[in-house]
Amino acid sequence: MKSVPHQKGRPEVKMAMIKLVQCPTYVYTRHCRTTLPSCTTRNQDSCASSCSTQKSRRVFSLSALTLSFSALIFSNGPSSNAQVPQFIELPNSGGVKALDLRIGDGDIPLDGDVVAIHYYGRLAAKQGWRFDSTYDHKDETGEPIPFSFILGSGKVISGIESAVRSMKVGGLRRVIIPPSQGYQNTSQEPLPPNYFDRQRLFTTIFNPTRLANGEGATLGTVIFDIELVSLRHL
Repeated sequence: MKSVPHQKGRPEVKMAMIKLVQCPTYVYTRHCRTTLPSCTTRNQDSCASSCSTQKSRRVFSLSALTLSFSALIFSNGPSSNAQVPQFIELPNSGGVKALDLRIGDGDIPLDGDVVAIHYYGRLAAKQGWRFDSTYDHKDETGEPIPFSFILGSGKVISGIESAVRSMKVGGLRRVIIPPSQGYQNTSQEPLPPNYFDRQRLFTTIFNPTRLANGEGATLGTVIFDIELVSLRHL
């Protein structure tokens, strides 16, 4: 009896998605928040002492997220471990899945509001390659510059708008955005400021050969860590 060959590329896609959530999340905060996973009871003192400036980056462990993300992709049913955080599909989002890493305590934005976010974007089809981050865009004082847009304007990819609509200011959310809610053309934002990063992003997402090979269901999947910094009513 002949053995059925494995589909080409499938192991690579799985490994890319796993590696993606194993990468640390960089969170830019105004205070040393003890609610972040990195500031546990054991290291609260060291975390507080390291908060020497009003603003600082925090890197926290994502081991629990790795487990939940793997379960989300590879399991056929709900996880048996109720303690593992789970991604949920956002209502009316077209399949965007979200995991709240921190619940904000501010207002929820409405369409027409100017919202400012920090984000950290990765491309699943490139082994979790980070294609852009607002933490790399700095002003003259060295502070990261948030990305601002009008919610509901269609300026950014649909998946980001869906994620931000149900967030509160101060919240931090990781979202898995399927190709249908991701980049549909090369003018949608957010865009990497570097030309070569833009080229690499779009030649992967819109690669005609790979699309013809049936990889469209995963080729344009992007993952964003989004922090809702502020909003302003127009």
